[in-house]
Amino acid sequence: MTDPSTVPTLTIADGVEIPQVGLGVFQVPDVETEANVASALDLGYRHVDTAAGYYNEAGVGAALAKSGLAREQYFVTTKLRNGDQGRQSALEAFEASRAALGLDVVDLYLVHWPVPSQDRYVETWHAFEDLRQAGKVRAIGVSNFLPEHLERLVEETGIVPAVNQIEVHPTFQQPQTQERCRELGIVVEAYSPLGQGADLDAPAVTAIAAELGVTPAQVVLRWHLQQGRVVIPKSSSAERQATNIDLFSFELTEEQVAQVDALERGEEGRIGADPRTAAFTQYR
Repeated sequence: MTDPSTVPTLTIADGVEIPQVGLGVFQVPDVETEANVASALDLGYRHVDTAAGYYNEAGVGAALAKSGLAREQYFVTTKLRNGDQGRQSALEAFEASRAALGLDVVDLYLVHWPVPSQDRYVETWHAFEDLRQAGKVRAIGVSNFLPEHLERLVEETGIVPAVNQIEVHPTFQQPQTQERCRELGIVVEAYSPLGQGADLDAPAVTAIAAELGVTPAQVVLRWHLQQGRVVIPKSSSAERQATNIDLFSFELTEEQVAQVDALERGEEGRIGADPRTAAFTQYR
């Protein structure tokens, strides 16, 4: 077990602190989610990332309710389904997520995708600010937003997202989006931080792992942390959950960080959808 106090936090907005390592539950069936999250909590995780579009918020909530942890001891992120964008529909969808999670207050609420084809993310962002001002969420952010989406959001509302959760891993690093986030003061949170496992066989990664006596996954996750990103690796294995958070007894050298940086392949490395064209509703 990792002592939760050893996991660093980043301040994202209004003094809200987010643990830099969390558990992702994308594609974890709801019937398995409770046990998955319970295992992670036992191992020292205090940050869980879910979404309405994952259809497992209830499993997350059940695990948290049974954990014995005080509410202030854990951090929960969920996200709005694309098909629920729009001011009123977003407010109603949030209430459904809050009920499924069994929480009075959600720590971080994200617009899951910009879906530019429906042109509702600015309207939706106003609803998110309403939720924040009402004290129903502690911080609001976005996911899969590119620089042009961020700039429009800020220009038209004046409200800067606290977090942008985007696909980042060694072979797909989105440097322009990360740079714009840094300029705006937005914390970058990496999903698919291991490239869904595909990046772990890179010779540079395996060589560094052998040199340090750690796993390739630990090398890549440590690379993210040293560059200031939040990471949310997913695993249903207690053993991998344990190693994925055991990242604080070693460091990568500047040369090793540069070796992982050099794996960037641009668009060839993308695993997920392109936010410029993604238009799925996330309804089953």
